[in-house]
Amino acid sequence: MSTQLTGRPADASVAHWRAVAAATGPADRATAEQAVRDAYRAAGLAEPAEFRWYPSPLAAVTELLDHRDGFGRSVREQVRTAAWERARTAALAAHGPGGWAELWGATGAELAATTALPAERVRAALLDHFAPEPAPQGWEESRRPENKELRRVVGETRATVRLAVLDAVAGQHDAAWFAAFDTAGTGDDALAALAGVARQAGWWWPFENTVLLSERPVALHRDEAGRLDRADGPALAYADGFALYAWRGMPVPADFLEQLTGLTVERIRTEENAELRRVMLEHFGYDRYLAESGAEPLHRDETGILWRIQLPDDEPVVMVEVVNSTPEPDGTHRTYYLRVPPHIRTARAGVAWTFGVEEEAYRPQRET
Repeated sequence: MSTQLTGRPADASVAHWRAVAAATGPADRATAEQAVRDAYRAAGLAEPAEFRWYPSPLAAVTELLDHRDGFGRSVREQVRTAAWERARTAALAAHGPGGWAELWGATGAELAATTALPAERVRAALLDHFAPEPAPQGWEESRRPENKELRRVVGETRATVRLAVLDAVAGQHDAAWFAAFDTAGTGDDALAALAGVARQAGWWWPFENTVLLSERPVALHRDEAGRLDRADGPALAYADGFALYAWRGMPVPADFLEQLTGLTVERIRTEENAELRRVMLEHFGYDRYLAESGAEPLHRDETGILWRIQLPDDEPVVMVEVVNSTPEPDGTHRTYYLRVPPHIRTARAGVAWTFGVEEEAYRPQRET
């Protein structure tokens, strides 16, 4: 890929759009609305007659489901999709397929993991709010007429909600694409207008007569890996109470976090949901669980101790306990528990796996 790009340097683009993706708080509504007008004009459309603001995507979709016919036809294809296609086609022509792939890897790919997942979580939460999936049923129960009808109604409702969600432009959650186009330098006035909306607003819905815009979240909490994460409240929250709860990226029910403060070995063992049980284990601490559950070691040698935690309806948790040979400032040696794949059978094999080598090749002069 040529280093002579006409746009902003990759690191500057990523930094700018990472900040946009993580922005919280009220929009500059006047600036956002002007950017929408610019986007409509760039698409060859008349300016929208009305702007409606909502505190969250949930509030906007509620309005959309109730009054869809009054907004005119969706113009998302003209406003957003066409601008995207022009920018991408120009980037491919300017940098070539390999150059575009390299550029994406240095820009959009850097942000996609932290922007695409929250957007997908919001979509899933909207579907579950308006049309929650029926509880799993046995074969006989599922064939009852009333249950068949329930599944049909839920399926139709979810399809309607899904279409309403797909009509949205993701705003700040499109940051990964904007970072790539920013560096490629191939965007036009239409893309610049869309970027202007993204800097000020959350999701928005462009229709012929009316534009629906959602405010950004009021709170966003993520871990060092960029995953939604909060142990004492919602990880993503909007002003009207619409919120997502998560622990290290794993979606959890709102009341689940309250249970983490009083966890016991028995409570963890009896949790039927395997994903929630893993969250409990992480919060409780593997070392503490080993100590309080009476777990037996599978194997021990000079490299450490291999432990195995058997869990119902889930793969076992296997860890190797190692002692750091480098002393802490107070002279003590810290103990670590390193999770390894379930197929590991010896402590040495477990430690070797963490270094990416075969058991036979792991012969350190000094254990670490």
